[in-house]
Amino acid sequence: MLTAVTPRPRSAPLALLLESVTVAGRRLRRLRRAPGRLIGIVMNPLISMIVLGYLFQGSLSFSGRGSYQEYIFAGAAAQVGLAGIGPTAVAVAADLRGGLVDRFRSMPISRPAVLVGHTLGDLVVGLIGLAVVTAAGLAFGWRPHSGVLPFLAGLALLTAFMYAMLWVGLMLGMFSRTMETINVVAGLVTVLLTFLSNAFQSVDRLPGWLRLVAEWNPVSAVVTALRRLWGNPDAAGSAATPSLSLTIAASLGTVFVVTVLLSLRRYRSAVS
Repeated sequence: MLTAVTPRPRSAPLALLLESVTVAGRRLRRLRRAPGRLIGIVMNPLISMIVLGYLFQGSLSFSGRGSYQEYIFAGAAAQVGLAGIGPTAVAVAADLRGGLVDRFRSMPISRPAVLVGHTLGDLVVGLIGLAVVTAAGLAFGWRPHSGVLPFLAGLALLTAFMYAMLWVGLMLGMFSRTMETINVVAGLVTVLLTFLSNAFQSVDRLPGWLRLVAEWNPVSAVVTALRRLWGNPDAAGSAATPSLSLTIAASLGTVFVVTVLLSLRRYRSAVS
C-alpha cells in the first residue's frame, strides 16, 4: 500500500530566492529578443573612452600623474552601472502597464520576488556589459597594477554600485506616469552623476560650491576607490572626504535601503 508523501514547505527565504531567480530568468530570456538593451548599456562607456581618451585627449587633462586613458577607465566602468537605470525603469513601467503584474498577482508568488527578480536579471546584463567594457579598456591601454585581489575587490564594488543603481531605476519605473518622463529623468540622472564627479576630470577645476557637490557625489567616491584598488592614476587632492570607505558604504547603503522600501511600498499599492 502506497502512502502519499506531503512535500515539505519551503522556507520563506528559499522560496523568495527561487521565485526571484525564476523572474530573473524570464528577464534574461527577453534579452535574446531585444539585445539593444545590452548595446545601450555598453555604448556610453565605450564612447567616453574613445571620444575623451583619444579624440579630445589634447584638450583634457587632470591634476595627477600617469596616463589619462587609465585615469578615465574607472569613470567609464561606473557608467555601466548608471546606464542600467533607464532600461530597468522602462521594463518595470511596461510590466505595470501591460498587465503582467496582474498575472503575477494571480500566481502563488511573493510580491518582493517580482522586483528582486527584475534587478537580478538586469544585474547579470550589467555584468556582461562590464565585461565588454573591461575588454575594451584593456584594448585601449588600461591595466590594473595592484594584483588579482584588488582587481576582484574593484569588481565587487562595481557590482554593489550597479545593484544599488538598478533599484534607483526600479523606483523610477514604479513612480513615473509616462515613458517620456522615465527617459528624461533617467538621462538627466545619468549625465549629472557622471559629469558632476571626478569620472573624467579633476574636480579641483570646478567652482567652490560645485566642487563640494562633486566631491560628495557617490560616483566620485566609487571612482576614486576603483583607481586606488587598481593602481591607476588619480587626481591630486581627490580624497576630500574624511573616510572613503565610510562614504561609499553610507551613500550606497542609504540609496539601496530607501529605494527598496519605496519600491516595495509602491508595488504593494499597485497590486492591491
